[in-house]
Amino acid sequence: MAKNVRIKDIAAKANVSVGTVDRVLHNRGRVAEDVRQKVLLMMKELEYEPNMIARTLGANRTYRLAAIQPNHTLDPYWQAPWDGIHKAARELQQYGITLTVYSYDMTRVDSFLEQAELATQSEPHGILIAPLFYRESLPFFKQWQQQQIPYVLFNSYITDIEAVSYVGQDSYQSGFLAGKLLQFGQAQAGTFAIAHIAEDIANSVHITQKERGFRDYFAQLAAPQNGPNKTPAPSLYTILSIDLPHSREPSFAQKLTHLLEQEKELLGIFVSTSKAYEIAPYLTQHPSTIRLVGYDLLEENIHFLNEGTIAFLINQNPKEQGYYGLYALADQLVFKKEVAALKYLPLDVIAKENLQYYVEK
Repeated sequence: MAKNVRIKDIAAKANVSVGTVDRVLHNRGRVAEDVRQKVLLMMKELEYEPNMIARTLGANRTYRLAAIQPNHTLDPYWQAPWDGIHKAARELQQYGITLTVYSYDMTRVDSFLEQAELATQSEPHGILIAPLFYRESLPFFKQWQQQQIPYVLFNSYITDIEAVSYVGQDSYQSGFLAGKLLQFGQAQAGTFAIAHIAEDIANSVHITQKERGFRDYFAQLAAPQNGPNKTPAPSLYTILSIDLPHSREPSFAQKLTHLLEQEKELLGIFVSTSKAYEIAPYLTQHPSTIRLVGYDLLEENIHFLNEGTIAFLINQNPKEQGYYGLYALADQLVFKKEVAALKYLPLDVIAKENLQYYVEK
């Protein structure tokens, strides 16, 4: 078994000294590149797993990590990432890891800036961040790069930056999937809407990616089937985008009611965040043929899924995002493992019939 493999077994297999294997394992001292590669190959073949606890405790070092995420007391979605981050932190305590969470109000840019600055000033060894404010995040990424502070993204993926990893869903594909869930089995032509609730769309990369995927699903339905020179078939569907304010504002009800009353051929609504439950009550007053698709297993969403008002939920695995995000930092900093640049989590489609298999007891 891999757990019984010793350094001297690797040395014998690679025909090198135990000291050479030790230098490769701990990345210290001079070792010829061809010898290093040979030792690494033998480690892989023998499925060698070093004793990380002994190694990190022996190093007698502590690692201060910071997590920057929206305040979970202000939005129920963020409770799950909060739980995942703290679960990982508890498991990693034995390796000398400590964690401080900097929570910001996701409706206020100044709150994000304040908390990100506090996290930076604490001089952590690594940072986990949900960068909901795209433009405001970029200067921090640049600063952390200059200070050689590794950082991991979760929830929102941003390209062309020097993050260690991104943990979360493929936003584009989830939007594409939402389009399919709304349209599948719909025989007649009609209108589909994507609803954004209390979002700064221009500054939210993950939201724009979801809408692009959603629109591309319907665009490909009208794509030519017999080569690039053929004329695309006219689309049977009209796609609308509606920006709604916070549900507590009067204009929320006004805009949504206007959509439901004016769009007589409305077949479905895709809510780009976890707030499908805020639209669901309005659908109970309109024809049940309007299909509603949203995200995440919040208590309110589960209620309307069981009632049949919400047809499907796409689970974004928010707890796993926080959990694996913190572990990505630990893998890089403590365990010296190679970390994948992208860790996409599954696109779980939840219906009333399979809900019981996903809801935590």
